[in-house]
Amino acid sequence: MEDNRRNRTNKGGRKPKADPSIHRYVFRLTDEENAKFLTLFEQSEMKVMAHFITACIFQKPIKTVKIDMDAVDFHTMLTNFYSQFRAVGVNYNQIVKILYSNFSEKKASAYLFKLEKQTAEMADLCRKVIELTQEFEKEHLQKHG
Repeated sequence: MEDNRRNRTNKGGRKPKADPSIHRYVFRLTDEENAKFLTLFEQSEMKVMAHFITACIFQKPIKTVKIDMDAVDFHTMLTNFYSQFRAVGVNYNQIVKILYSNFSEKKASAYLFKLEKQTAEMADLCRKVIELTQEFEKEHLQKHG
């Protein structure tokens, strides 16, 4: 019975790699070079430093992502403004229905005339916002090729 246990091969553990990495290289950096290296490593957002080093050595493309928080804030504020603008449109429709259901045709038309003036001003403001947005996108958000 003990002979059977001794003759069995152990099946536990990790399976061996077909092409294991067995070659090791060591190099030293100055403080300035190390700071630059660590900055590049952080910008690459790679998880493993060894993968980053091999990518640099073999000139594989290293992806860096830079997030412009001003652009993110601008986008957030523009989204909020757009949602408010839509809410005004919903309220506009509700006001028109209320005017015609609660007032006479003549009075409702008078109030609607005032509302149209305000709507025209709001449309002009919206055009200006769109122009500013396009200008901002051209200057700050376009990829520099």
